[in-house]
Amino acid sequence: MLNNTSALEALAIGIDIGGTGTKFGIVDRVGNVLFSSEISTRKHTDVNDFIDELHTELSKLIDNVGGIGRIKGIGVGAPNGNFYTGTIEYAPNLPWKGIIPLARMMEDKFKIPVVLTNDANAAAIGEMMYGAAQGMKDFIMITLGTGVGSGIVANGKLVYGHDGFAGELGHTTIIPNGRLHEGTGKRGSLESYASATGVRLTTLEILEKSTEPSSLRSVPSDQIDSKKVYEAAIAGDTVAKQIFESTGTILGAALANFVMFSSPEAIILFGGLTKAGDLILKPTRESMEANLIQIFQNKVKILVSHLKESDAAILGASALAWDLK
Repeated sequence: MLNNTSALEALAIGIDIGGTGTKFGIVDRVGNVLFSSEISTRKHTDVNDFIDELHTELSKLIDNVGGIGRIKGIGVGAPNGNFYTGTIEYAPNLPWKGIIPLARMMEDKFKIPVVLTNDANAAAIGEMMYGAAQGMKDFIMITLGTGVGSGIVANGKLVYGHDGFAGELGHTTIIPNGRLHEGTGKRGSLESYASATGVRLTTLEILEKSTEPSSLRSVPSDQIDSKKVYEAAIAGDTVAKQIFESTGTILGAALANFVMFSSPEAIILFGGLTKAGDLILKPTRESMEANLIQIFQNKVKILVSHLKESDAAILGASALAWDLK
C-alpha cells in the first residue's frame, strides 16, 4: 500500500454495467487504467448482492492505489441510466426490474460521490476526454455492438434532454414498418439493422430469399453472427459483402439524418462492427453523403474510436467522475 495519499494525484473509478458482466477500474487523469477487474452481472438477481460483491472486489483495487482518500469519485455507465436521477430505469437486459436508485445505493456503500449515466453517453464523454473527440465541441458517438447506442455532444456538452434520456438514436425509425425489434416492439429502428444482431438477421433474410452460393449456407442458422459474416466477406464471399453493403447503406442514411439535425464536426463509431473496416465504413460514408443536402456534404468526418476496446467502457465511465464537486 502507498503512503501519504494526500500528496498523490487524485484518481477516478469507472464502472461499466452490462447485461452479462460488469467491468470496473481505477483511472488517472490522462486515461491510464491502473487496475481493472470484472464481476458477473447476470448472477445477481438482487441488486444489493451485486453492490456487495462490487464493493468487495473494488476495495482490493482501491487498496492497491493507497486507499479511498485518493479516489475523487465513481462514474457508472449503465443501460437506461438516468444522469439526472442516478437511477437505472426499466433496463430490459439487466436482472433488476423497475427503477433502481443505483447511484444513491453505491454512495451509501462506498461513502464517496457517485454519478451515473447511460452507457453510450459515458462512451461519448470518454471519447471527448481521452479519444478521437479530444478538442471537439460537436460530435456524435455511435456504438455498434449487440445494439446501437449513441451519445450527442453539442457546444461541448452532452445532450441529456429534459428527462435524462436524450440520444436514443438507435431507436429512431429508419425504415417505416420495417423489421420488428423484439425488445421494444417497434418496427424499422436503426438498431434492428445496423447492430451485430441486425447483421445476423439480415444474413438470415438474404440467405432465405436468394439462391446465390455462399459459404454462410454451411453454417447452422443458430451459429450465424456478425463475426462469421465478416470472416466470409474477407474470404471473398459475395453474399457476405452484400450484407455489409446493405448494413452500411442503412447506417449511412441514418447518419445523414443525425448530421442534418445537429451539424456535428464528426461522427465517431465504436464497437464490434467497426472491425469490419471498409466493408462497412465505405458504404456508410457513401450513403451518408448521398443523403445529405448540399450545405452539409463533405463537412462531417466519420471516424473510428481511438479508445482501446477493452478499456473504453471503463474510461468513459471514469470520465464522469472528474466533474464531481
